[in-house]
Amino acid sequence: MSDEARRYNIDELADLGGVSRRTVRFYVQERLLPAPLGVGRGSHYDRAHLERLLEVKAEQEAGRSLDDIRAGRRQRAGSLRQAAAPALSIPRSAWRRLELAPGVELHVSSDIRLPAAARLDELVNWCRQHLRRNTEGEE
Repeated sequence: MSDEARRYNIDELADLGGVSRRTVRFYVQERLLPAPLGVGRGSHYDRAHLERLLEVKAEQEAGRSLDDIRAGRRQRAGSLRQAAAPALSIPRSAWRRLELAPGVELHVSSDIRLPAAARLDELVNWCRQHLRRNTEGEE
């Protein structure tokens, strides 16, 4: 098989690129790397994926942020494509999810300090005692 037609699974691509599988998935999610070819267990990557992965890694090692790398890629893609489909900037935030009882969750922004574990245990116990699923015949 020629080098151009070579297919890589995610482990091979990550090893050749000097990154983790998680990083490959993150780059695909962030549109820094094209999605794999194929579907499910048959998905694979080709030489173009490896080249782009190495470009992103080199740019990041040179001190460029992922946002700058992404913006540079869009610029290289051509202004015609940008005019047809402008990139949306979606605000992101990190949240923690705490399961207080079956069917009851508490979502807490990452910039909020959680109380001590003992206080959280009190909240969990209260929720489990007072917030139960309705079963047939109960009001």
